[in-house]
Amino acid sequence: MPRILLVEDDRALREMTWLSLVRRGHEVAAFGTGEEGLAALTRFRPDLVLLDVGLPGLDGFELCHRIRERHPVPVIMVSGRGEESDVVEGLDTGADDYLVKPASADVVEARIKAVLRRTGPVAAAPQQEVHGGLVIDRAGLTVRKDGRLLSLTPSALRLLLHLTAFPGRVFSRAQLLDPIGHHDCGTDTRMVDACVRRLRHAVEDEGEHPRYVQTVRGFGYRFGPL
Repeated sequence: MPRILLVEDDRALREMTWLSLVRRGHEVAAFGTGEEGLAALTRFRPDLVLLDVGLPGLDGFELCHRIRERHPVPVIMVSGRGEESDVVEGLDTGADDYLVKPASADVVEARIKAVLRRTGPVAAAPQQEVHGGLVIDRAGLTVRKDGRLLSLTPSALRLLLHLTAFPGRVFSRAQLLDPIGHHDCGTDTRMVDACVRRLRHAVEDEGEHPRYVQTVRGFGYRFGPL
């Protein structure tokens, strides 16, 4: 399944869309601003960008234009603005499709498949990822360690899926509040530390010397092994 870069500023909608795409087997990186999405483009190397138009700062039209300057990746714009002029502007900016909100998960998936059929074949991504002794099935939302199925809380699973999408990248605690589903906690990052402890308890052999979920003192967390 293709890799999807999702840029959506509405936290609840971003989380819901992320979960829907992951359940369909996609590898998804989700961000809330155009600047973050643009920065992730080269690093994540998506097969398709699902892009909200009404972003703060760098809006969807300008982000699409900048994507077109750098990469041939197909773009689907998603917006609550369904006037003919908005659709025309989006397509003129370089979008391959324009989808008006609200759209069901099935419609979004159908549009993704249709755009990828038009723009060319995408190399199939493995359904399972192997990270040392960990085997992650993103489609089935399961994690095994040394062949044993792990029982992870939803927030711990979200954290693992997010960190493993960017091996080696350091995320601050504040940056991890949204991926683990605690975006309503404001600046209270204790939820992240608690989630990290639960995840480490499940995946690490030595709690004092974590191999996978590593602390970068003064900055945050990253996924190893490096």
